[in-house]
Amino acid sequence: MHEAHRCKGADQLAVERGSPTSTRLVSRAVKQAQAGDREALGFLYAHYADNVYGYVRSIVHDHHEAEDVTQQVFAKLIGVIGSYEERDVPFLAWILRVARNLAVDHIRGQRMIPVEEVRTSDEGGGDPAGGGRMNDLRDALSQLPRDQREVLVLRHVAGLSPTEIATRTGRSEGSIHGLHHRGRKALKAELTSRGAAPATENSRRLQAGIAG
Repeated sequence: MHEAHRCKGADQLAVERGSPTSTRLVSRAVKQAQAGDREALGFLYAHYADNVYGYVRSIVHDHHEAEDVTQQVFAKLIGVIGSYEERDVPFLAWILRVARNLAVDHIRGQRMIPVEEVRTSDEGGGDPAGGGRMNDLRDALSQLPRDQREVLVLRHVAGLSPTEIATRTGRSEGSIHGLHHRGRKALKAELTSRGAAPATENSRRLQAGIAG
C-alpha cells in the first residue's frame, strides 16, 4: 500500500511537506481539483494517501480494510472537495475529517449493530419479551443527547476504546470519559423509569455493558 502510493507525483512532492513550496503546490492542486481537474486529484492522492491510510488504519485496525476506506476517501473527494475552504482549516485536517467519517461508517457496517436495528437481533430469536426490552434500550438511547449517545454506541456496540473514540470524534479523551459517564448514568435512569431490565442474552450483554 505504501509503495503503491509513491507514484511520480509523490516523488515530485519530495519537497519538504509543510514547506512553502509544498503548501503552494497543494493549494493550487486543491483549486484545480475543485474545478474538476482529475490530474490535480491524482496529485493530492499521491501527496496525502499515506497520511489518510495511516490515520484510517489507526481506526479500523486492519490493513485491507484501511486500504478500502482510503480508496473510498479519494473516490468521494471529487464530489466533496468543492465544500473545502482553505481559510477554515488546512487541507490535511479537512481530508482526515472526511476519512474519519468514512471509517466510522465502515465500522458501523462491519462491526456494530445500528441502534435502530438492535431490536431485530432479539425479536428474531423467539423471545417477544426480550425484543420489547431491546426496544426499550433503543428508545432510551434515542432520548440521550447526541454526543452521549454516540460515545455509548461507539464504546459498547462498536467496541472502540476511549482513545479511538477521541481520535475519531475530534474530542479529548477526558471529554470522552465525561460523556461516557454522564451517558451511562442518564441511560440507566431512563431504563429504570421504563421498568426495563435485561432479559435475553443479547439484551443482558448490551444493557449490562452500557448501563450496568
